[in-house]
Amino acid sequence: MFKQLILLIIIFTAQQICAQTLRGNAGQFGNRSDQMKQKSVIDNREKPPITDYKIISHTQDTTFVDTTLSIAKFYKYNYLRKDNFDKRAYSNIGEGYTQLANKIKNNAISDIGMHAKQHPILGLEDVSYYHVPTPLTELYFKTTLEQGQSLDAFFTSNISKKLNFFIGYKGLRSLGRYKNNLTSQGSFRLGGSYTSDNKRYVLKTHFVSQDLSTQENGGLTSLAIEQYKSKSGEFDDRTLLAVNFQDAESKFYHKRFVLDQTYHLIATDKNAGAGALSLNHYFNFTDKEYNYFQQNAFDGFGASFTELKINNETEYQQLNNAFNLASNLKNIGYLKAGLEYSHLNYGYRRKVVLNTQTIPNNLKDDILQFKALYSNQFNQISLQANLVAKILGEYAGNILDAEAAYHFGKENKFGAKLLIEKTSPDLQYHVFQSDYKAYNWRKDLDEVEQQKFTAFLQMPKWVNIEASFSRIKNLTYFEFLDSPQAISDSIVNATQASSKTIYFDVKANKEIAVGSFKWDNTLLFQKVTQNNEGLNLPDYVFRSTLLYEDKWFKDALFLQTGLMLNYASQFYADAYNPIVGNYVVQNKWEIDVDPQVDFFFNAKIQQTRLFFQLENVLDAFTTNNAFVAPGLPSRDFSIRFGLVWNFFL
Repeated sequence: MFKQLILLIIIFTAQQICAQTLRGNAGQFGNRSDQMKQKSVIDNREKPPITDYKIISHTQDTTFVDTTLSIAKFYKYNYLRKDNFDKRAYSNIGEGYTQLANKIKNNAISDIGMHAKQHPILGLEDVSYYHVPTPLTELYFKTTLEQGQSLDAFFTSNISKKLNFFIGYKGLRSLGRYKNNLTSQGSFRLGGSYTSDNKRYVLKTHFVSQDLSTQENGGLTSLAIEQYKSKSGEFDDRTLLAVNFQDAESKFYHKRFVLDQTYHLIATDKNAGAGALSLNHYFNFTDKEYNYFQQNAFDGFGASFTELKINNETEYQQLNNAFNLASNLKNIGYLKAGLEYSHLNYGYRRKVVLNTQTIPNNLKDDILQFKALYSNQFNQISLQANLVAKILGEYAGNILDAEAAYHFGKENKFGAKLLIEKTSPDLQYHVFQSDYKAYNWRKDLDEVEQQKFTAFLQMPKWVNIEASFSRIKNLTYFEFLDSPQAISDSIVNATQASSKTIYFDVKANKEIAVGSFKWDNTLLFQKVTQNNEGLNLPDYVFRSTLLYEDKWFKDALFLQTGLMLNYASQFYADAYNPIVGNYVVQNKWEIDVDPQVDFFFNAKIQQTRLFFQLENVLDAFTTNNAFVAPGLPSRDFSIRFGLVWNFFL
């Protein structure tokens, strides 16, 4: 972490030095001696418009840097830098989340699993490319709980019109308020893009390296749970509450290198980013690893091979190599199709023989898939479709994802989406090894099948509504092996639902503005039909924000202040198990998610956005005794502040 921070400091320093260099036409200030005598130079050149600072997504969608302050920006001002409407955070920053909505969307190739640890992982959709007229820097800072901070520093610059590079580092350290609760994260990203002089060759590449470290405590003991519920002032100091163990730590590592290059065999004159016929090569190497360490074996996890130094290591590598042909013609639309070869390697450093069953040390697979992507705009109608079809491979599947929409007005549209999946479960469910005997298995699992239909209406000035219906067969999940009397008796097992899971939801958002006041509301209603298997969710999730916005000090400061309420109805929230780094479906402990009220006071001065927040403000007047998951307390009242600062040269 220290080396990367030093590197960023050097870059920012160099940026400021370069900013002092005299710029202008040759001879503008005379000879060199005259320039040395010059005490100051006023640069009267017109500043580039903000729309010139372009952000290009991995799907080629182009937006620009946005330095405004809005309620949507406030929702994303958090550790993940995403809207957390469908999540409720655990007690410490970076510790984990309770899922409040259905997010089941399987991968075309089986992933490692460990879903509880992958919230902060930067996926392909989280890494963008840039084209900027001058160097751009963004600094994000926010305080954490007790000792630590959260920081995200980013810099990008165009060395020339053809070549751009970017570099960033995201760090987190938060001690937390309970015993053995420290979290820390380091996330380094580096990449760039290049376009040839004739605009026929385009290259994009990036490298990501991340690590997430969490001290694990197994949640509160049975006695501590009763003490916590009692609201006794004696336990306002959360370190007095006993936890199940204090000698465990988990680490999740993630590295990815991507190389995406395109050559336009037949170029178009008007569109520099596309060709009448193009050849594309895509390469991706991803490496993930999950480690669980514990100094002394914990009885609640069952018998173990060793009483000291539990050490579980799970490794995963995926290599993708694809060749595609693409065509972009005005009347036909954009069509991209090709073959992708993938190699999968998952496993451990040993074989385990347990009760006559042999647990293999790895799973390997060579996969061949046909992939196609299509998009087009017919006047006011837009079409998009993405197809993945398996040709060879055991741990791969088939996916069809399509969308049709009718656009009216500048921002309005309505349409429908269709998702059909038949994929292999994540590899963690197939094979798992541990120093705990009960956590060793080799399972033959069926493919997970999902059909999902979604209808939506987007009218930002009026209302946004989305409704979906899903049917899932062979839903794969973790369950408790026996009916535990306490959450600490948490031996888990991978299984599949014996019946189909039916899921229905409606999500609506509406903002009402009256003068300087705004009232933003989002409601999610959802219903699951099943035989108590696989998917437990609250019937209602609701967020309501009342805010006041105004400009002060002769419009030099933009102010935003108000209250935000988050609420979810009672439900059997998934438990968390650190050995598998995943969630466990349970039907024993119903969680009453207390309403969470936050007060915020935000401001914008030029390109700087300042944030001040009182989280869970109701707990400042009464002692918190709510839970976010079985055995895991919800977050107490806290005062947090920070900023997002953009620098333009």
